[in-house]
This record gives sequence, C-alpha cells and structure tokens, in this order.
Amino acid sequence: MCLLILPDKPPVQVIKRMKQFISFVIKETRHILRDKRTMLILFGMPIVLMLLFGFAITNDVKNVRTVVVTSQMDPLTQQAAERLASSEYFNITATVGTPQEAEQLIRGQKADLAVIFAKDYAKKKEIQLMVDGSDPNMAQQWTTYAQQVLNNPVLSLVNLKMLYNPQMKSAYNFVPAIMGMLLMLICAMMTSISIVREKEKGTMEVLLVSPVKPLMIIIAKAIPYLILAFCILMTILLMARFVLHVPLAGSLIWIILVSIIYILLALSLGLLISNIADSQLMALLLSAMVLLMPIVMLSGMLFPIESMPRILQWLSAIVPPRYYIAAMRKLMIMGVGIREVFSEVIILSGMTLFLLAVSLLKFKNRLE
Repeated sequence: MCLLILPDKPPVQVIKRMKQFISFVIKETRHILRDKRTMLILFGMPIVLMLLFGFAITNDVKNVRTVVVTSQMDPLTQQAAERLASSEYFNITATVGTPQEAEQLIRGQKADLAVIFAKDYAKKKEIQLMVDGSDPNMAQQWTTYAQQVLNNPVLSLVNLKMLYNPQMKSAYNFVPAIMGMLLMLICAMMTSISIVREKEKGTMEVLLVSPVKPLMIIIAKAIPYLILAFCILMTILLMARFVLHVPLAGSLIWIILVSIIYILLALSLGLLISNIADSQLMALLLSAMVLLMPIVMLSGMLFPIESMPRILQWLSAIVPPRYYIAAMRKLMIMGVGIREVFSEVIILSGMTLFLLAVSLLKFKNRLE
C-alpha cells in the first residue's frame, strides 16, 4: 500500500508577509517611475556620457597640425614629409625654414608639432621634434606616433599589430570606466537619498512600525534600484556594441554576474551612507565626496594607477571601481575567462559582504 504525502500548505502568515513585501517593492517602484526628472537623469546620463566619451572626449591621435622645418627639400626629406602627410594622424599645415618660425606657430596655437630636419639630413638622418607640451599625455603620444612613422621608411604606424585594440580607440578604455562610475553613483547615491528622504518626511517611522520587518523594508527599497541598475547596464552594453563598436569579446554571462556583484556592493554602500546622513543634501554631499572624486581620480578611469605616487596607489586599493573597471576591461576587451579576473571578483565580493554587514549592523543599532 502506497501512501501519498502531500506537502503542507505555506502558512498564512508567510503568504501575508510576502504580499506585504511585494507591495512595498511596487510602492517604491511607482515612486521612482512617477519622478520624471529622476528617470530622465538615470537613463539620460548614461547615454550622454557614452556619447561624450565615445566621440567627443577622446585621446585618439588624429589630424595633428604639423609644421615641417627644413632648409632644403631633398628627396629623402620629401619622402619623410609625405609619410607624415599620408598617415591619418598628421596634417601638414606649413613648411618653414627655421625652428624659430615653427615655435611661433606653436605658440600662436596654429600648430601642435614641428618636425625639424637637419641641414644634412640625407647624410646624418637627424630629426628634432618640437611639440606643444601643455598637455603632457597628448604630447607624448604625438611624439611616439611621429617617431614610428618617420623612423621606418617602409611601414607606418597603421601597419603595426596592436593587440585587443588595433585601431587604438579611446572608447575601448572609457566604456568599462563609465560602467564602473555610473553603476556606483546610481546605486549608491539614489539608494541613500531614497532612504534619507523617508527620514526627512517622517514616513520611515511609519514604515518601521508596520508588520514588515525593517530589514525587509530596506531590501524592498533596494530591489527597484537593483533592477534599474541592470537595465542601465544593458543600455550601456548595447550602446557600446552597436554605437561605439566596442567588442564584447568575453562571455556576456560573466560580464553580467560580475556586474551584479558590483551593483550589490554599491547598494550596500548606499545603505551605509543613508545610516550616516540625516538629510538628502548630506547624503548627496557624502556620495559626491566618498564616491565621485575617488572614482574619477583613483580608479584608473582616466589616469593609470601605476603612474600615481605610492601613497595614492595605496589609497586606490580601497576604491571598489578600480577592481570592477579592471575586470570589465579584461572580460570585454581582452576576452579572458573568469579565472583571469578571479582576484578582482574575490576582492569585490569581500567588499560587498563587509559593507553589507556594517550597514545592516549600523542600521539595527540605529533602530535601537
């Protein structure tokens, strides 16, 4: 004889709590969707930043205004000048006879680079480069490109094999950095402001005395921002692939999973900021000081960490976007597997657990 044991029905209390939890999530979602200005910022900012960093703000070397300085245009000098002019990187704007004339053109912002050929260039093959050094990074790139083109009579820089970024596009470097900056700012800043807003309005006390536990209230307020951050992530990836033509060489699954860990870290940091701040203005200022400046200056977004002073390199070790940006560059551009970004994933996971534990503990103590 066979007995069929049916599972017990879920307790009514559990179903009731789940309904209350879902109602809190729906309430917070509707509150976000009703704020048209916030929605415009949340989805407009990624699009604007992607377009700016992809097309306007770029470190690509193109059309460098170049002056040729020579006292005689012999065949070898002519060939070297033609190699410069035929590349897409340099644009010959003038030919002068003395370095002093070239310096005047650079000082007058009419040229960026001067190529000075020696009088006996056919014999000594000596070339001097004079460059506008007001932007040291670009000046270094211009001189490097010019040396590559001038020193090889057969091959130009275009024919050199560049791994992962053959066209040397700045977007390959900026897209992962924008992802790290936006996800951190949106998740942390918006979550902290959302919770602090409840405190200012006096509705947080009403929520805390409701049947739903305080922890569930915080999770319910974080879930809409988690979904929103995921939508923004997909928007950035789609724009990177089809607008900026940045490849997604690695596994999309790993890209999304690492991004989810990073989003949870940002939400935990937003919860911690909300525990410290008592007003929306303070939450905004804390987010700007704690998040914006370190992300831009110390994460490797704009400046290589290896080139920073030793003390700033140590400070950058506690900046979460540093590890996320490094992982995204490896996964998206280099196309590596999860093993090659395992250290970054471990650090991000550890930071997430630490921030979440501190935030929840501080939130519990605050309630008591």
